[in-house]
Amino acid sequence: MSAWLLPDHIADVLPSEARHIEELRRGLLDTARGYGYELVMPPLLEYLDSLLTGAGEALNLQTFKLVDQLSGRTLGLRADTTQQTARIDAHLLNRPGITRLCYCGPVLHTQPDRPRATREPLQFGAEIYGHEGMEADVEALALALDCVRGAGVRDFSVDLADVRIVRHLCAGVMVDPAVLQRVHAALAAKDATELASLTQGFPAAAREGLLAILQLYGDAQILKEAEKALKATPAVRQVLQNLEHLAAQFPDVRFTFDLADLRGYSYYSGTRFALYVPQASDALVRGGRYDEVGAVFGRNRPAAGFSLDIKQLVAVVPARPLKAAIRAPWAQDARLKAVVAQLRQSGETVVCTLPGQDDRVDEFRCDRTLALVDGQWTVQALV
Repeated sequence: MSAWLLPDHIADVLPSEARHIEELRRGLLDTARGYGYELVMPPLLEYLDSLLTGAGEALNLQTFKLVDQLSGRTLGLRADTTQQTARIDAHLLNRPGITRLCYCGPVLHTQPDRPRATREPLQFGAEIYGHEGMEADVEALALALDCVRGAGVRDFSVDLADVRIVRHLCAGVMVDPAVLQRVHAALAAKDATELASLTQGFPAAAREGLLAILQLYGDAQILKEAEKALKATPAVRQVLQNLEHLAAQFPDVRFTFDLADLRGYSYYSGTRFALYVPQASDALVRGGRYDEVGAVFGRNRPAAGFSLDIKQLVAVVPARPLKAAIRAPWAQDARLKAVVAQLRQSGETVVCTLPGQDDRVDEFRCDRTLALVDGQWTVQALV
């Protein structure tokens, strides 16, 4: 085996894709900054008990682990940045009011989380802490939509769900946590046979409600049908109204609803959204409300947000044009050097052709050249 082969689902990012990814990264961070989100840069690794405590426990199997040579303690390479951002909000910043944070950096997965996915996503995300009202949910979704639109995504739909529906249906049901986990898996897989078997001993209202929501997916009409089908559990009605209200804030977006959707990280505590595009088999963006995520760090306060993988995003957005550049000859002429330096300082890209080499440039569009005209170095258009 070649010594320079990379591990499965790990790949180098070559110039064309790297350029596109970097342009997307800058655009996403600028969009978040426009909403007032502050950038944080959590470390790639930290002590395992910090990464996997509380809501982070769901990421145990996805987290690479190693031993710290300085302390002897077990470290983890982060598989998601939400837990770290919650730690920063609760433990380091500890502000009294609203805190808006965003981040962008690599995460590592022991297994790809979807077909043909990388195990080294470049995760961008934004979180808003300190507001329990639906306004935070609306802002998180609005920012997510502006981010994907700014990246060039046009044909998309947003699927809404809420984990409280299942929680309300299962409230008061005495069941082993392992069985409840299997119930969640059956709901996510829409496996009616497995769900019926697992809920045989459940109260009638809970069992019938769980089986009913397997069929409750589609457009906004589903919410009306759900009110009728789940009327035996009155607490569900408010959740359905919240979903309807959230969708109403974005009349130009195509929404669907899947009331049994429990996919994604288990730390979600309320409304969840997932953005889909035809070119991808899995969600491009996932987000929602996760009010419990900071509790383990000593500050249990409301939180909402979203995240996406820029490497997945770059595969579904239109290619961006090459940056215009100026071609210049290589010379020791002081005047030429001064002109090149001035152009670069003004923001231009100037590519010097080295002696004996051709002037091919792959990732820049050289549409002008520096030519010596009447003793002056002048920028001229290339024909």
